[in-house]
Amino acid sequence: MPCRILTLLTTALVLATATLPAVAMDITDARGRTQSFPKPPDRIVSLLPSLTETVCALDQCHRLVGVDRYSNWPEAVQRLPQVGGGIDPNIEAIVALKPDVVLLAASSRASDRLEALGIKVVALEPKTHADVRRVLATMGQLLGVPAAQGADRVWRVIDAGVQAATQSLPARAQNVRVYFEVSRGPYAAGESSFIGETLTRLGVRNVVPAALGPFPRLNPEFVVRARPQIILIGNRSMQQAVFYPGWDSLPAVRDNRICAFGPGEADVVVRPGPRMAEAARIMARCIADKAP
Repeated sequence: MPCRILTLLTTALVLATATLPAVAMDITDARGRTQSFPKPPDRIVSLLPSLTETVCALDQCHRLVGVDRYSNWPEAVQRLPQVGGGIDPNIEAIVALKPDVVLLAASSRASDRLEALGIKVVALEPKTHADVRRVLATMGQLLGVPAAQGADRVWRVIDAGVQAATQSLPARAQNVRVYFEVSRGPYAAGESSFIGETLTRLGVRNVVPAALGPFPRLNPEFVVRARPQIILIGNRSMQQAVFYPGWDSLPAVRDNRICAFGPGEADVVVRPGPRMAEAARIMARCIADKAP
């Protein structure tokens, strides 16, 4: 008899769950546009690595059906169809995947083309720590993941990890002048960028002020005048031996106080998302090792 009662209860629960109404939601993205979803999307295409990583950090990797060519973490996403890049997506390939939504950067020019084809788009582009937290919340809402189990949990891990990286640094690293190059140009990470905010929390001085913007293109002479004590290079295609005119005079160059991150670490440090705590640890190791 108890087994029969348990079976009846289980059947009733399944039937009740099956008849629950879908939870509709309105999602407003970074462009200020609002999309209505009758239920959380089951088929997602992501055209931005940080958004791909955010979906997976919320334990929803199984909903991804396609990604851009640069999305490579976690390893499972490398087996998904690639549909080009954020700048040059393959629209036909995206349409063929029949996505419920496409996630992309707010600066992407593909959003209008996709929406004209009837495909819903959510554009999100985190540039600061606050942006990352907002994106986590928005993605959690879109995916139907309760904040306590999703966005709030992931943010606590990020925040605690950055704090731990800060506490790991020796006293001699405090207020060391640091220059972080994101890509050739040189394009730098300013104080107002998510990288700059992490450096500030680590207790070092970014030589690129917030007034220049998050990721300004600099005259190489600016760096020579700023005389950073440590140089961090986050461009995955850049070689440490290639310097700009005048950089040979920098003490950081002469004394080899440079960290040129390889492709794996470069991906971590230049992506604003769930791995920012790992990025802080990578930068902290460099600073601790190279601090004069």
